[in-house]
Amino acid sequence: MIYVALLYSIVLGGGKRVVMADLRRMAEDLGYRNCRTLVSTGNLIFETDESPVRDIETVLETAFENRFGKHVDIVVRSGPEWLALYATNPFAGREGSEIGVRVMREPLDERVLARLEKHRNDERIAVVGGDLWVDFGGQASGTRLLSALTTKKLGVGTMRNANTVIRLAEMIA
Repeated sequence: MIYVALLYSIVLGGGKRVVMADLRRMAEDLGYRNCRTLVSTGNLIFETDESPVRDIETVLETAFENRFGKHVDIVVRSGPEWLALYATNPFAGREGSEIGVRVMREPLDERVLARLEKHRNDERIAVVGGDLWVDFGGQASGTRLLSALTTKKLGVGTMRNANTVIRLAEMIA
């Protein structure tokens, strides 16, 4: 079975970042096969026997902390789950860094939209399949909404832009 693992951060502190070759090596040492990464932001694709994603998240987080000396939240989706996420982009036709999705460990429900409303300017937001999609309508870095998209406020999750979603889907297919 193919899986996608998304690291919340690759920053280790002291100006150090995880090198993607080291991340692939860590996954290979766990017995995962065909380990590949996409860009240098903590996107890992690998194959292993079918297993609950929560179990894989725990294994990866433990291995990451043991290898790199820091805990990092890691969200895992099966290949079919990732392809479904890709296919349900509510802002399809708009791509690039203006569209992002916060991939969640535990699904969000629609009530989160009301809580986020006070942080929103012109951004469009939608919860699809428990993940939060955002059309930033411009530079994501310039929005007040980002301050509300934290683990403390929403739970464990990590943002990826539409380009990354698409490229990971292409790597799986």
